[in-house]
Amino acid sequence: MNIYESFSMAMKNIRSNKTRSILTMLGIIIGVAAVIIITGMGNGMEIYMREQFESMGTNTMYVSVWGRSGSGMNVDDMQDIVDNSEYLDKMTPSISFQGSKKIGTESLDNTGITGVSEQYLDINAMEISGGRNIQYMDIKNRSSVCVIGSYVNRKYFGGQSIGEKIKINGRDFTVVGVVDEKADSTEYSSDNFIIVPYSTLARMMNIKNSDQFTVTFKDDDKSAEAKKELEDAITEYYSGDSDTFYIQSMTEILDMMNQMTDIMITILTIIASISLVVGGIGIMNIMLVSVTERTKEIGIRKALGAKERYIMNQFVIEAAVTSAFGGVIGIILGYIGSAIFTKIILILFAENMVVKPTIFAVMVSVGISAGIGVFFGYMPAKKAARLNPIDALRYD
Repeated sequence: MNIYESFSMAMKNIRSNKTRSILTMLGIIIGVAAVIIITGMGNGMEIYMREQFESMGTNTMYVSVWGRSGSGMNVDDMQDIVDNSEYLDKMTPSISFQGSKKIGTESLDNTGITGVSEQYLDINAMEISGGRNIQYMDIKNRSSVCVIGSYVNRKYFGGQSIGEKIKINGRDFTVVGVVDEKADSTEYSSDNFIIVPYSTLARMMNIKNSDQFTVTFKDDDKSAEAKKELEDAITEYYSGDSDTFYIQSMTEILDMMNQMTDIMITILTIIASISLVVGGIGIMNIMLVSVTERTKEIGIRKALGAKERYIMNQFVIEAAVTSAFGGVIGIILGYIGSAIFTKIILILFAENMVVKPTIFAVMVSVGISAGIGVFFGYMPAKKAARLNPIDALRYD
């Protein structure tokens, strides 16, 4: 008996016991579908995070400088480091504001105010949709001007904010620009912000030096070199003291988050794979039942000269086919489930994250499901092959 004949007999037996075959496949179907959906979520999450980080700029480093005795770093000195660097490109200080902010009589409790330079928008890949950006002369003259996000523009000014006033710590700031919508212009989105010249905010808060900087580098492939160059320059600025600052790049943050995602997805995949083992045990159980039911058939075939390996091949192939069919159905359900979860994420979280199964996951799922059939079908097949033909013919 060749493989084709064994496959045909396996298909015949599966068709003759449809309900039992489907129930046997159920563990494999659920396991494969779960593995595909989970790996698809992991892949989709990595793609989503990478796109989000790219929109913020993966060529970005965040620098915290506390110096000695709490003294930060002079902005001009940091700018000199960037200007004289082979790898660094742009820089902006970031001074966070803590105080009152009002438009008319309404307080802006959830709106962040940050003091920045004119390079802030370029660094964060933001575009002006109306008016102008903060300019160098605004910083030099410590002007009371501000640029606002699309949420503030729409919520408080009805889209007509240019020239209007925002009161910050009792001081009037004139709106000179509006940033184009980047998120969804809701209260808790990244569109709810106000930026002002850092020099103006520093004087208002009686701050001499900034302790937070955002620095970009020219080449994404040179992130390590750019970080080292910046570390060396700040260390030299503080006379060899490397404990006066901390630098973290967006690339490092993305790699860290990807590692955490991979660990989480691996754990969930292992948990989902348990159902594959359960499915394999189910196949072995049904194949043992099948051997018992077909004992007389096996005896007749052996009496007619069928060799042990032919009997074994038949039952192993039948188990593998049953498992492989379960794997194929699981793959189809996995893709359907991935599409459903994509819609659920969009509806619940308003985020366009696509659950995207990988071809590798599909191929591994098919291979594992067929392998489980062979592995768990081996013992029943061996039992069938070793039956004594005389005892088998007497079996009732």
